[in-house]
Amino acid sequence: MEMRIEQVLVGPPHEGDAGEGLVLRTSRGDIPAIRHAAPETTRGVIWVCGARGGFGGPASGLYAELSEEFAGQGITSLRMDYRHPNNIQECALDLLAGVNFLRATGYGPAVVVGHSFGGAVVIAGAAFSDHVAGVVSLSPQTYGAQGAGMLSPTPLLVVHGKADTRLPFSCAVAIHDWAKEPRELVLYEGAEHRLDECRTELMDLLREWIPARLTAQ
Repeated sequence: MEMRIEQVLVGPPHEGDAGEGLVLRTSRGDIPAIRHAAPETTRGVIWVCGARGGFGGPASGLYAELSEEFAGQGITSLRMDYRHPNNIQECALDLLAGVNFLRATGYGPAVVVGHSFGGAVVIAGAAFSDHVAGVVSLSPQTYGAQGAGMLSPTPLLVVHGKADTRLPFSCAVAIHDWAKEPRELVLYEGAEHRLDECRTELMDLLREWIPARLTAQ
């Protein structure tokens, strides 16, 4: 499957959110995105959500908050929606379109972050890209994530709540087992699927892990 970016439209943020609204117009349809641009940087992060798409992400707006914070540290964020939510192959293509967009605009390899269904999307997409500096899979499903073993030497961080009643934390353990080094598994006691209960700890983890992967390039 192939997808080309044919045009990039810039406008107000989608859903009245923070950041700059983008539409990546591709040969397979339009991908809405929100960019939190940092000036004069080559470091970037891409964030994707669960099976329904959108921009919110887990842990009560963690994506938007960290995107704004990272912009002040010289890291651009691209929060992406999907053309066809809940279709793992098409959503992986959307992610790769975002990676290619950053590459084409002068960015080095990006860190990709996904939650739930998106936790599998980032693994499925990154397994077929040489322009990814790190993969963060939050509360992931196993379906679509079998390519975790193909990520190495790209670093993988898998995070799950041990009280998740939607996707058991055994999903994260399985993905970590499939992967090769470098890999890391973090399990939070008492945290549910959206990771609200461990928000502070997760924010601190990502504040350290993501910039470290981008600096290590």
